[in-house]
Amino acid sequence: MPAFDHFAVIAPLYARVPYSKTEVMREAASLPVRGCLLDVGGGTGRVASAIRDLVDEIIVTDVSFGMLKASPHAALTPLCSGSESLPFADNTFERVIMVDALHHVIDQAHTAREMFRVLKPGGLLIIEEPDIRTFGVKLIAIAEKLLWMRSHFLAPDQIVKLFASLRVGKSSIKIADGTVWVIIEK
Repeated sequence: MPAFDHFAVIAPLYARVPYSKTEVMREAASLPVRGCLLDVGGGTGRVASAIRDLVDEIIVTDVSFGMLKASPHAALTPLCSGSESLPFADNTFERVIMVDALHHVIDQAHTAREMFRVLKPGGLLIIEEPDIRTFGVKLIAIAEKLLWMRSHFLAPDQIVKLFASLRVGKSSIKIADGTVWVIIEK
C-alpha cells in the first residue's frame, strides 16, 4: 500500500460520480450473466453498482480501504486487496472488470495474469482505461505524475500484450470518446 492514499482523500467525491458508460460495459461484458463478477480496483463500487442488477453477485476489490469504506452500495461485497495478489481460487468468476485502474497498479503484467487466473474458462475480462493516445488523457497523466500517483498509462495494444503469454481465447478492442475497452476471453 502506498505511504499516502490519494484515493482515500478523494473517495467521498468519487462515490458521488455516476458511471456514464453502463451500456458500453453491458455490451463489452455480455451482460446479463449468471454467477459472480469481480470488480478489480473498483474503489467505491460506482461501476459495480451500475451493473449490479445484471449479475448474481459482485465482489469489489481495491487496495484503498478508504475507497471501499466510502462505498454507499450495500449490495456489493467489498474486499481490501491488491490486484497483484487476488485472494481467490483459480477459475472463480464469470466476469472480471477493471475500470480506470490499470494505470494505477504497481505491476500491470502481474495484475493481468492474476485477473486472468481467477476468470472461469469461457469468461470475459474487461479492462476500461482512458485512451493515452488522446491529448486530454496525456494532460491527466502529467497531472497524476505531479500528484505522485505513480500512474503508468498503456496504449490499447500494450494492454492486449499483457496477455500474450496466456491462453487467451479471443481479444478485442473497443474505442469511443477517449476511452478504451480491452476485452479478453478465456
